[in-house]
Amino acid sequence: MLSMSSAFLYALLTNRVLLVDFGPDMTHLFSEPVPNSTWLFPEDFRFGNRIYGSKVDDFGSLMKKKNNNYTDPVLVNISSSFLHVNLGYGYDDYDKLFYSNGVQDGLQKVAWLILKSDQYFVPYLFLMSGFRAKLDRMFPDKEAVFHHLGRYLFTPSDQAWGLIARFYDAYLEKADERIGLQIRVLDSKASPTALVLKQVLRCAQKLVSKKTSYHKAVLVASLSSEFYIELKDMFYEEVAVGFHQASREEVQRSNDGSHNMMAWVDIYLLSLCDVLVTSGWSTFGYVAQGLGGLRPWILQIPDTKYGGGDTLWGQACRRAVSMEPCFHFPPSYDDNKVGVRVDGSSTVVHCEDVGGGLKLVNL
Repeated sequence: MLSMSSAFLYALLTNRVLLVDFGPDMTHLFSEPVPNSTWLFPEDFRFGNRIYGSKVDDFGSLMKKKNNNYTDPVLVNISSSFLHVNLGYGYDDYDKLFYSNGVQDGLQKVAWLILKSDQYFVPYLFLMSGFRAKLDRMFPDKEAVFHHLGRYLFTPSDQAWGLIARFYDAYLEKADERIGLQIRVLDSKASPTALVLKQVLRCAQKLVSKKTSYHKAVLVASLSSEFYIELKDMFYEEVAVGFHQASREEVQRSNDGSHNMMAWVDIYLLSLCDVLVTSGWSTFGYVAQGLGGLRPWILQIPDTKYGGGDTLWGQACRRAVSMEPCFHFPPSYDDNKVGVRVDGSSTVVHCEDVGGGLKLVNL
């Protein structure tokens, strides 16, 4: 969803039409964003084999052939009408030259861009001089870019909405306040259940106060049921606090339609909460906070491998500076090679949870 919204914005900026290639595990999640039209890639498209076969030129490979260094890179003499662009995790420095203004001029001559990504690369579009003026007109509020894109593109399907509505009506609607806890453990050895639970409690202690008399409904979104069970048991005698969990998948699965459906239900339910606590590095949480227009409290990751710190002895969570998602793996060129600078005077800053990541904020 993050990469699709990024691709949609890029399509708007470059006067392209966006088509998405959903696998069978994705087709039942969303309603069509444009009435009487479709954004789905045609199954019988006659160039399909060419797009997914070996005949398509690769952007990174072409840039490696044409540029001996990163200074003023350009893309010229592209004879193919199709070009594959890799902007996903693990892309190399030549792939990252996609974000250079000189290269963008050359890409305008390519009819079909087959873009593959798992990143929210919108923040870097704001650092490109060729796009900045148009983006400033489109989004005067820099902290609501994904909020607007996501709310336009991602409406739950009838099947998804039925699941969302039934759970919300049964467990969340009558609460005076709805609190969402999104817990994602990236490394169970470095972040055992007891440690994460202690973090959650320390972070949420001011949100779930035993002194309040009105009812709070706490939605726990996690692959594991452990956190839900532990929290429910801890607050068993507190009638003013209720804990609920919509799904308990236990393990993450790929290419599974029912698994993806429950993930989408959890995300949307989190977006309907009044207060949100999310896990650092979690794109799941990013989507929920963006759709809901919520500036979350972010649980800091104890494992320094992921850019966090020993938050058990420090700050368990911190408030996000904006509700915008983080671009985890942006280009890391020197300023004189890409012509941009990220500092305190920019609307693009480093993320709270990912040291090298970038996100949008208002000045």
